Amino acid sequence: MTIEQSAWLPDGDAPIEPKKSTSSTDRMLQGPVFGTLLRLSAPNVGEAIARVSFIAFDALFVGWIGTDALAGVSLVFPIFLIMQMMSASGIGTGTSAAVARALGAGNQDQASRVASQGILLALIVAILFTCIFLSTGPTIYSWMGAEGATLEEATRYSMVVFSGITFVWIMNVLANIVRGTGNMIVPASAIVIGEIFHLSLAPALILGWGPFPVLGVYGAAIAILSSYLVGACVLFLYLISSRSLVRLYLKNLMPSWSHMREILGIGGFASLNVLQNQLIVIVTTTLVAGYGQATLAGYGAASRLELLQIPITFALGSAIITMVATNLGANNWERVRQIAWAGMVIATAIGASLGAIALFAAEYWMELFTNDPRVISAGVSYLNIIAFPLPFIGAALGLTFALFGANKPFIPFLAINARLLIIAIIGWSLVRLWDVEINILVYVLVAGMLAVTTILIVAGCKIFGTGPAR
Repeated sequence: MTIEQSAWLPDGDAPIEPKKSTSSTDRMLQGPVFGTLLRLSAPNVGEAIARVSFIAFDALFVGWIGTDALAGVSLVFPIFLIMQMMSASGIGTGTSAAVARALGAGNQDQASRVASQGILLALIVAILFTCIFLSTGPTIYSWMGAEGATLEEATRYSMVVFSGITFVWIMNVLANIVRGTGNMIVPASAIVIGEIFHLSLAPALILGWGPFPVLGVYGAAIAILSSYLVGACVLFLYLISSRSLVRLYLKNLMPSWSHMREILGIGGFASLNVLQNQLIVIVTTTLVAGYGQATLAGYGAASRLELLQIPITFALGSAIITMVATNLGANNWERVRQIAWAGMVIATAIGASLGAIALFAAEYWMELFTNDPRVISAGVSYLNIIAFPLPFIGAALGLTFALFGANKPFIPFLAINARLLIIAIIGWSLVRLWDVEINILVYVLVAGMLAVTTILIVAGCKIFGTGPAR
């Protein structure tokens, strides 16, 4: 089928839909819980590796420029991750869950309508954030503690990244539409292809390899945007083809509040959850900046390992959301319960693996980014302390995805609020009023992590019960 004959046509010109196999939906409704979760998650491992490469290697390339560039990008990066995670784990999660619920109920037309409204929401929100950060970015970074060369580098990086943030939103929502159908291979492939572009362009543009000029942090930003643009093109072509279980039609782009509300019922709280998580990172980064540029650079590089937990666990989490939402649409609550606890167990194991790296290979991790002993020392100290709570954060993430899929997004919202208050109030008081050492601040961060986990496990036991998954 050519693009001209595809689903992306005006109202009335859509081709007759052939009957599609729903074997992926059947597996989510009837297959073994652990086996189906792992099978759905497996293609996302490539996506997780791509996300890991993006988080780790982007900082590595920027670190070659110097400490000022690494510190500047470290200030912007948490805000960029807000866009990444709001589009993927926020509006994208709401879209994926709504698509999966519709398919679980056997309503394919409803799934297609919801998918188009997710794209429309992504466009609206992306344009809004572009306007905000292009006009206020330098002021925000200055407030966060940047000055001099660090502020200049942060501003350069920010202006390019947020000029093209629409690519990030569209690609992530498109990926979640496909995930909602139970197809994890296509979005994972699109993201891997995009990351190949990023890894190829980033060092060339940053350092001026071959025919490219030396662009520094400008090059880092351009390389990032190229990866999302390429991924969006791959996903769009798939969704307008006859191979997609859910297809896109121009007629469905007309604003529909009922479908948007269905997305925002979960996606709104999921987006707030993302904002809270990234606000925690921003507040923490701001507090750490008061300890000097070397400490800030060390924290920025070290925290990349902690940040890896989200994209790695999302490889599992997207499968949890899709399976839970599909079974919820089919009114199979017993299976919803089983999926929730199975997902938590696997997510805890992921956190434990990262904790082992933070505990036993912290220095090797830091040496990937810098050879400055002050930066390495600061990063190693941070990693050694946060190694122990990482498995608990894994458990919290697993339950969060299950609660989103089960249409219970308010509970993770409350749990993250508790963590934010601990860091913002206790952390700020200790740093600003008592001028404590950096390690004391890190222990406050750990207390916030454990508070989130405790709240979510207690709530999970009440909602999902405590029996083992079968």
